[in-house]
Amino acid sequence: MAALALLFALRTVPGTGLEAAAWAQEEVGTHEEAGARDDASKMVPGTETGVRTVPGTASAGEAGETVVIGSKKFTESVILGEIAVGLVDSALGDGAARHRDQLGGTRVLWGALLGGDIDVYPEYTGTLEQEIFAERRIDGRPVRGLEALRTALAAEGLALGAPLGFDNTYALGMRAERAAELGVETISDLAALDDLRLGFTNEFMDRGDGWPGLRAAYGLPQRAVGLDHDLAYRGLVGGTLDVVDLYSTDAEIREYGLHVLRDDRGYFPEYQAVFLWRRKLETRAPQAVAALRRLEGRIPAERMVELNARTKIDGVPETQVAADFLDATFGLEVVVDEETRLERFVVRSREHLGLVGVSLGLAILCALPLGIVAARRPLFGQLALGVAGILQTIPALALLVFMIPLLGIGAVPAMAALFLYSLLPILRNTVTGLASIPPELSESARALGLDAWARLRHVELPLAARSILAGIKVSAVINIGTATLGALIGAGGYGQPILTGIRLDDLGLILEGAVPAAGLALLVQGLFELVERWLVPAGLRGDDA
Repeated sequence: MAALALLFALRTVPGTGLEAAAWAQEEVGTHEEAGARDDASKMVPGTETGVRTVPGTASAGEAGETVVIGSKKFTESVILGEIAVGLVDSALGDGAARHRDQLGGTRVLWGALLGGDIDVYPEYTGTLEQEIFAERRIDGRPVRGLEALRTALAAEGLALGAPLGFDNTYALGMRAERAAELGVETISDLAALDDLRLGFTNEFMDRGDGWPGLRAAYGLPQRAVGLDHDLAYRGLVGGTLDVVDLYSTDAEIREYGLHVLRDDRGYFPEYQAVFLWRRKLETRAPQAVAALRRLEGRIPAERMVELNARTKIDGVPETQVAADFLDATFGLEVVVDEETRLERFVVRSREHLGLVGVSLGLAILCALPLGIVAARRPLFGQLALGVAGILQTIPALALLVFMIPLLGIGAVPAMAALFLYSLLPILRNTVTGLASIPPELSESARALGLDAWARLRHVELPLAARSILAGIKVSAVINIGTATLGALIGAGGYGQPILTGIRLDDLGLILEGAVPAAGLALLVQGLFELVERWLVPAGLRGDDA
């Protein structure tokens, strides 16, 4: 809408503007063809798959506190986040807890916790020791064990609960028949099989406790490719991969009858599941911390495998799995009201349109004036186009992550990244459109006594309108597709069901995000075609319409 409003301003009264430019062009005989967290700073929440109510508790308004719980983009973390929501709601009142789920990997959640975008999230001791505090030393010794972790976390203003009762360590796995065929029992056995196809999660590929250290510890000669954890399982079962990394509580291990390779050199540490929270929460909402502590030691490994299986294998939503666990373990009655597909579509459409509309509107307001200046000052133009070009080459996911330390998580950093991506097409097409105006037309405008502003408004911008509009259209279409990645940092939009669908191997959920995103891109492209026909006279379009 911002784009259309700005372009509407180019259309002036009869006899001036586009009409005057068309007349001037015909006179010269030249035909030119030119190619919202819910507040203002965090306005889009993470996925909320259902409305949870705990009968007999106060409302969130009465309690006066909101506790934001985060989770990573794999099923176990989402289930633990939903369980935490139920426990906090039981202590503070229905609706007091909000779950921002599937926010990405460890570094995204860690940054969000440090920055105050979330208050709590489930983590693993091995990840803290080997990834977060890999370079930290306490009295000259590495950070190892719960007490050392608590000391290191306290220095960051964070606290650590006791283990929840299960160890979800890393492991390597193969199809049982493939392992038997090759005689593989341990990780050491892989060293003699250099033609094996290894596929590991992207995070595992670079972690301090991941592939680089594992390869060095075991002297493994293979090359590995990085991919999504859930896609790795499909590659393994389909026979395109031989070895993948596993989480020891994954439901797929039992479902697919996978062979877990013995870590015979003891490379992987323990990964006890724990909750991390900001220490300020202990004074702001001590009941919430006390509620989370009720979960300590209450989830044995077999129980966690069962919970994962209900979602990953049986297709039960995480909210319902968490509600059933809370009822069975603590006697808490949690009612889950699932959103309909239409309700989800409306919410995701509003989020996606917000991301695209705001970022594109700001890009137009910034790039159009810059393009006008750049067309008149070539040196500045080269610099501006160079900077915009460099920004365009930064991978979208990397740019989103770069924004987290500056702007936190949610809609605002996603909009900032999309804004930067939108600049180049608009800026370049503005410069191109203005630079391609024949000198004879500018001379005609001067001969009519038009000053510089009048020439820009009534002749130059109208003549360049088709090129500018094409740049805005390209930016809009790119924005719509790129905005789906915003779901990785809690910005919502059509990317949210796509991420969930990939994680749950649910084609329907993937299409629930992919089809509207593609449809919106086609709709916007068609809309801009109509606007061009309305805004740019036939003489400037080069057709007979």
